[in-house]
Amino acid sequence: MSLSAPLTLDNIRSTLATTSFGQCLHLYQELPSTNSEALALAQAGAAHGTVVVAESQSAGKGRRTRAWHSPPGANIYCSIVVRGVGREGALAEWLSWVPLTSALAVAEAVQITASLSLSLKWPNDLLLHERKVGGILCESSHVSAKDPIVVIGIGLNVNMPHESFPDELRPIATSLFEVSRRLIDRNRLIAQLLFELEQGLDELRSHGAERLRRAYTARCGTLGKRVRVLMGPEQELLGTAESISTDGALQIRPVPSSPTTPPLIGVRAADVIHLRE
Repeated sequence: MSLSAPLTLDNIRSTLATTSFGQCLHLYQELPSTNSEALALAQAGAAHGTVVVAESQSAGKGRRTRAWHSPPGANIYCSIVVRGVGREGALAEWLSWVPLTSALAVAEAVQITASLSLSLKWPNDLLLHERKVGGILCESSHVSAKDPIVVIGIGLNVNMPHESFPDELRPIATSLFEVSRRLIDRNRLIAQLLFELEQGLDELRSHGAERLRRAYTARCGTLGKRVRVLMGPEQELLGTAESISTDGALQIRPVPSSPTTPPLIGVRAADVIHLRE
């Protein structure tokens, strides 16, 4: 049983230093999914920066329709409504970089709040000691050049003890508490996370991804690893992850089938599995 202090609107707002993110903040004891609620609010006209937070989810969502384990009172489940791009003609680059920028923002917030260093598994998984501690799910609604809407969903295992994970997740998942052995203030962590995310997305709007790419690369645990990339039911690629391109794609050097060095292949949407050496 977690001893984590409850989330409250007052406690989140007490350290919130954003201009728009979280200024409209909805907190629920339970939702089916914070992303589904945020998408509904966005379609009803919710302002840029509207945030939905829940203590638990009954139908939490991960990437590719996977379920996200969402027990009450210990972790962070939140979704943010983001409107607009900011730079003319940059929608494709924007949509590619939103999940990477979001993962980077979570890692930086955890570093500041909990003094733990997360690594990033391309495109948007968060790892701690090679086990998954969090993930990002971005969903678009009515995406157009004039008024694109993206909902950024963040799930982060914070104060969850090891024994609370389901048996199938124990070998591959962890929490900030399990590694640090101390309870983390979730209210402060949410406020810091929203600040880092707002700063990162504002930079992406104004200046593009050049510095964000360097920062993401520095934290990316996928680079340099042999990987299996699953791009479809019967389509996979084996190779070495070498770099992140300017548009956010993962650059893979395929396993050579001839003496010549194979060209790099840019992967923009796929499941990536780190292979043991």
